[in-house]
Amino acid sequence: MVPMKAIRITGPGGPDVLRLEEVPDPEPGPEDVVVDVRAAALNRADLLQRQGHYPAPPGAPQDIPGLEAAGVVSAVGERVRGVEPGDRVMALLGGGGYAERVRVPAGMALPVPAMLSFVEAAAIPEVFFTAYDALFRQADFSVGESVLVHAAGGGVGTAALQLARVGGASAVLGTASAPKLEGIEREGLPLDVPIDYRSEAFDQVVAERTGGRGVDVILDMVGGDYLDPDLRSLAALGRVVIVGLLRGRSAEADLGRLLRGRLRVLGTALRSRSAAEKLALTAEVRERLLPLFERGSLRAVVDRTFPIAQAAAAHAYMEADENLGKIVLEVGGGS
Repeated sequence: MVPMKAIRITGPGGPDVLRLEEVPDPEPGPEDVVVDVRAAALNRADLLQRQGHYPAPPGAPQDIPGLEAAGVVSAVGERVRGVEPGDRVMALLGGGGYAERVRVPAGMALPVPAMLSFVEAAAIPEVFFTAYDALFRQADFSVGESVLVHAAGGGVGTAALQLARVGGASAVLGTASAPKLEGIEREGLPLDVPIDYRSEAFDQVVAERTGGRGVDVILDMVGGDYLDPDLRSLAALGRVVIVGLLRGRSAEADLGRLLRGRLRVLGTALRSRSAAEKLALTAEVRERLLPLFERGSLRAVVDRTFPIAQAAAAHAYMEADENLGKIVLEVGGGS
């Protein structure tokens, strides 16, 4: 096979273990397409994979990170219908996005709306799939409910704020650092109650702003010791969906609140799901979200781009936690 260039994880460690090297070129299976990647976005799962803590699922490259990418279809499998060479697509991936080319099941390839650049498109799949799944499929969010989004300035957070508003939330609350809250306001993202987690106890703010009622849904990208104040922040029949574990995997909580309020605590992750589950979610996103991107009701929030050769610098930037929204690698004309 003809080699291509990709960012490889040469061993567990810091950003310096990422190297741009030649690797075998992917070939499509009967129901796959190969995409010439123009842009690939970073996710915190990439950092964990680099550190040796989050192996890729079966069938995905173990040494090439990248959970979402956008580009141009260059080859299609013999049983593929509806996707052709030359199509602009974006896709959720099991891995392998930090590369010049990537193999994608044809059903996972979504058309890129004409007004979006490849950089913007690459910043959509992982975070909007995750936020949509957590809010609507896991939490059963409905019109008129209130939503609290933790880590509101991150990729999933900025997606969740928008989805809550277009979904008809009565109020959107969010926690972030003061600089990120300022960035959210500057970007014009929907946030009715900003909460600076460094100087405010979010459960107290929620109680004050809701008259003690609490919120209906919490999307928690933080985990750890947020669980107990999450439960204190929920209204009766409220749901908290744990999407990330930035503050750790363990928590102590008053389970009595869970019983008295008939509350639900749910966990979710996309990467470990079956191909059939991912295809079903992709079909829902195609139907329900793509039209909103085309109308401008939803948009990717991109903080900064890096050339793919500077993937190590991009990882270091993400680890510094200064980004608002997404960090994107440009691969051969990513804009």
